[in-house]
Amino acid sequence: MGKDYYNILGVDKSASEDEIKKAYKKAALKFHPDRNPNDKDNANKKFKEVSEAYEVLSDSNKREIFDTYGEEGLKNGGGGAGPQFHSAGGFPGFGGGQGFQSHSFNFTPSAPDDIFRQFFGGGGGFDMGGMGGMGGDPYGFGRQSRSSGPRKPAPVSRKIPLSLEDLYTGVSKKLKITRTSVTAGRDKETVLTLNVKPGWKAGTKITYNNEGDEVAPGVAQDIEFIIDQKPHPTFTRSDNDLQTSVKLTLKEALCGFKRSIQTLDNRQIPIQTSNITKPGQVFQIPGEGMPISKNPGQKGRLIVKTDIQFPSSLTAEQKSALEKILP
Repeated sequence: MGKDYYNILGVDKSASEDEIKKAYKKAALKFHPDRNPNDKDNANKKFKEVSEAYEVLSDSNKREIFDTYGEEGLKNGGGGAGPQFHSAGGFPGFGGGQGFQSHSFNFTPSAPDDIFRQFFGGGGGFDMGGMGGMGGDPYGFGRQSRSSGPRKPAPVSRKIPLSLEDLYTGVSKKLKITRTSVTAGRDKETVLTLNVKPGWKAGTKITYNNEGDEVAPGVAQDIEFIIDQKPHPTFTRSDNDLQTSVKLTLKEALCGFKRSIQTLDNRQIPIQTSNITKPGQVFQIPGEGMPISKNPGQKGRLIVKTDIQFPSSLTAEQKSALEKILP
């Protein structure tokens, strides 16, 4: 049975980014080998586990794969296959591209000390004389122990605009990146593949470690892509629900109506009633909203709000007829 990263960090499966960070901070400080000189073997094991758990759960792409396929799928490419998506174009500003197929994901954990340094912004070792409020760092390691080499630069972030259709069906995009390479002595081009899962939301972050500018040999930026949803002419999104509206005549509101809603994957969903429809009345259709990325096969609701169009004027004859038939 594979590792349960949520259990290792002591958080729920629904834990937020901040909760995961707090859990890692607490566990990393507790199990750091330099803080456990009398039990280093066990501390090393625990420190490695919490570091690996944090690396996976703090990255939305890795976390999605782990939630779906577990540790084995995360480290072995989802059993050798994994979901595949296709795209015929690139993103504006990143260069275009022809059709391609995504490759299987494969995860190899980073060194625990590297994760620790990146998180706390300092060296991986502790100065034992600086612990317990003796003038060391707030996290317990002395300033003199920090790495004297170049520090890893802050990640570079870029928004990736996607249509609601892309977020509904899932899509794969390739991004052409030009990066500075100190080792090569020139700029280098690389192509990153972004696999967008059905149901991802605006604000989802995907991090590519060490794929940005190299500021020193072996020291490079991370690139962080942030999903940005484009406006849609028909639907608005609320979490996993899709919302739209239909206009009805007064006659349809009183006598019943029949409409069809075209979905984001070009199906037609009928909506009808023979009853009276009140202004602002809402119809809900379960399972026709956005896919729920953490629960494959499930979707939110399609919420249809009615907008009744009243006539701007009535003739005397029409008023008289209405007075006779209306209560």
